Amino acid sequence: MAKLVIQNQGMTGRVCELHTDRTTIGRVEDNTFQIADASVSSHHCEIHLRGNEIFIRDLNSTNGTFINDAKVTESILKPGQILKLGQVELKLETDGAVATYVASAAPAKKVVDATMVIPRGVSLGDLEKSGRPAGFETSTVFSKKKNRANTYFIIGVVLIGTIIVVLLIFALKLAGK
Repeated sequence: MAKLVIQNQGMTGRVCELHTDRTTIGRVEDNTFQIADASVSSHHCEIHLRGNEIFIRDLNSTNGTFINDAKVTESILKPGQILKLGQVELKLETDGAVATYVASAAPAKKVVDATMVIPRGVSLGDLEKSGRPAGFETSTVFSKKKNRANTYFIIGVVLIGTIIVVLLIFALKLAGK
């Protein structure tokens, strides 16, 4: 039976067995063989079995479909050739290459062990130890601004209220005469 074996580090040894007449390959889950890589289109290509031939058809992918570095839209893939979808390389193997696959599957675990450790960010303890820069507490650059609109509104209300009260007192004195 024919199968496509991914050659890229981190995905080495993942296999797509070609046992149906039509196999779709792409980044999303509804494909027969999903490859979760940003360079692979959501529906990248399809593979048709036609007797002993394996026929590849590109589905208008963004990064293209290549066989041995030659861009193809439709082509026949032969055993040992490399199918490249975006940045992902797959090798076509047939029944005679089963031993090669088993031998190449073991190093895949070593790739996972060689994962690079990324240092974590700053811890809360480190921040507390560092303290604030000198003069930070006395800085006036970031002092709270006064809300002058409220002050003007209150002054306006008091003035208008005073004028109304004075006019009422004046009106009452005139009415009393």
